[in-house]
Amino acid sequence: MSPPYHQCRVFALILSAALLLASLPLRAADTLYLYNWNNYISEDTVKRFEAHCRCQLKQDYYSDNEEMLAKLEAGAVGYDVLVPTGNAVESLVRRKALREIDKAKLPNLRNVKREFLDAWFDPGNRYSVPYATSVTLLGYNASKMKELDLPTDSWALIFEPKHLQKIKGRVTVLNSQRELMAAAMKYLGYSVQEHDPAKWGEAKRLILRAKPYWAAFSNSTYIKDLAIGTIWVAHGYSNDMFRAQQDAAAAKRPFTIGFATPKEGAVLAVDNFVLHKSGRRPDLAHQFIDFMLEGRNAGDVSNLIGAGNPNAAATQHILPEIAVSPGIFPPPAELQRLEMLRDFDPKLRRSLSRMWTEIKVR
Repeated sequence: MSPPYHQCRVFALILSAALLLASLPLRAADTLYLYNWNNYISEDTVKRFEAHCRCQLKQDYYSDNEEMLAKLEAGAVGYDVLVPTGNAVESLVRRKALREIDKAKLPNLRNVKREFLDAWFDPGNRYSVPYATSVTLLGYNASKMKELDLPTDSWALIFEPKHLQKIKGRVTVLNSQRELMAAAMKYLGYSVQEHDPAKWGEAKRLILRAKPYWAAFSNSTYIKDLAIGTIWVAHGYSNDMFRAQQDAAAAKRPFTIGFATPKEGAVLAVDNFVLHKSGRRPDLAHQFIDFMLEGRNAGDVSNLIGAGNPNAAATQHILPEIAVSPGIFPPPAELQRLEMLRDFDPKLRRSLSRMWTEIKVR
């Protein structure tokens, strides 16, 4: 004898509820955890990826490689994907903190330009996939620089008192030991890969001489400060300067923001996707990386954020005015003056840390 209709309906509702509850942990687990630089992936790109993978993308942010490495060293876990610069990739590989890339799951890896593959920090790309490039340079209020007759093509603008006295309190520099000391080294005519502590000591003294004229050490607020006109000169990343330029134009400010690579040379950064060993979803991580290597998605980082691009398939999607910007895509002559930061031996790292502490407290 069949059970009454209402009993069947109740049973069906109970079964549906049970199935729904059973699916909740799985759905909650369909989340990719990304530890990323500030403002490095557009909201539009994030939404497209979430629709593509039917998952959620959650991001935590850092503003300096050293900050990211310190957090991981302190025990932070659970990040599926990180976006470190080359020297930080080198450090993470040495710490055995990364999961190897499964290239069979990345058909779009073929889109990466050959010159960005097999880099010194990861021969064979066992652990890293190039995502974007940036140059650490000078951003400035073009109107003020012209009015004050100040040079915008040299690190002298932030290091020489004869220039700084005209813009005292209107200058910010990166709150980054490696980046700021590298700028000082380039101005002094040294390599950013120099191993002589005495030369780094010269850079420290140059910075201490200039420090009284600066308004702040800043890794992110300089974007807004440049765009609204409270800061006139900033040492920072090319993609951030692009954003400040766009924000000032959108707000119809009575000035324009320019940015340029100093003639003495600068730091070139190649930021990469890597898989952290503590990540729980390497499957989603590979989906995400391959998605970001597709031409249109790769082009977003240039069009919306102003980053340089190692992806050949992105070229046709990049706006012409961005593609010709020398601050974003340095021409061959400028590329020869750019250097990447490299990891140092423990003794030199400790020495630089002591110098940085002295710079910050004095």
